Amino acid sequence: MKAVKRRDEEERAAQRGRAQPIDSGELRAILQAAAGLVIFLYLIRLMLLPFVLAGIIGYVCTPLLDWLAARTRWPRPLFAVVLFLIFAGIAGLIGIFAAQSFAAEARSTAADLQALLEKFVAGAIGDQPVNLLGHELNAHQIAQSLLNRMSEWLAQTDQLMLLVGYSVGSLMGVFLTAVLLFYFLVSGRKLARGIVWIAPPHRRNLVERIWGRLDPMLLRYFLGVFAVMIYAAGAAYLGLGIILGIKHAVLLALLTGVLETIPVIGPAAAAILAGLVALHSATGIMSIVAYAIYATALRLSIDQLFGPLVLGRAAQVHPVLIIFCFLAGGLLFGIPGVILAVPVALLVRSTLETLYGAQSA
Repeated sequence: MKAVKRRDEEERAAQRGRAQPIDSGELRAILQAAAGLVIFLYLIRLMLLPFVLAGIIGYVCTPLLDWLAARTRWPRPLFAVVLFLIFAGIAGLIGIFAAQSFAAEARSTAADLQALLEKFVAGAIGDQPVNLLGHELNAHQIAQSLLNRMSEWLAQTDQLMLLVGYSVGSLMGVFLTAVLLFYFLVSGRKLARGIVWIAPPHRRNLVERIWGRLDPMLLRYFLGVFAVMIYAAGAAYLGLGIILGIKHAVLLALLTGVLETIPVIGPAAAAILAGLVALHSATGIMSIVAYAIYATALRLSIDQLFGPLVLGRAAQVHPVLIIFCFLAGGLLFGIPGVILAVPVALLVRSTLETLYGAQSA
């Protein structure tokens, strides 16, 4: 009897959510609010990345924290603090290891930069000089010219201040991400309820129905991205460390996995960084060819095999729309826009499916 009564109440609640169509005035207000939100986010786009990264990690970890709290009946904030300390410890160890490896590689590269440039240019043009604007230049002369240009660029005060500014900004971004992650882990549920509260009372049922449809797709998508990140790191270490024997393979593999979470831009950056290290340790043209084969095989295995297999139907949105979202998000908001391209597309799809009461084609 109670089950029947509860089902009747749920049906009446659903009918109330459907029985109030959105009139033109309310639709205009929603569109104006959405446009205002987009403009506001565009104005603060430079500070969005820490919020996006911390928010995604907190969202993915929320089910685990809820399960632990329900299983043990211990306070949920306790598990949130423990999980945050685990994340901070892992990030700290990786940061120390990366800093040591980067410092060693930077000293080695700076000491032998001209020889590295000559090797790169010789691999591109061969042993014979090339005619450039009426002047014949060999690999040594081209490398020396590039080195002089780099020295002149670094000698400029404004460029040096720009590099210092980016370094300080990156450190502040890391610290801000850590602080935000702590708050998202501890009080993520409360923040979500606050977002629902913003909706008008007579539309909160609709918002909850949209979220009920979006939540499983979104969680499945982010977990799939995490699995792809783990696979990319493992496959990169297999190729770089075990097969090619490149120095700092562990660091490069971790960097490849992390950058895999940033569509389009991240994989390209990881390939360039690993390629520079591979070029520095290359013993001949075959080493460069071997790295090119590795990079191609890794990209194909992720894009054509593992990625579609793991993500499955989580992001069941047409590829043309996904490409548009990537380009529009990257153009407007940079890296945060690229990361949120698929989630926003899923949000729009879930909203339309809920309003229309049907599954999209």
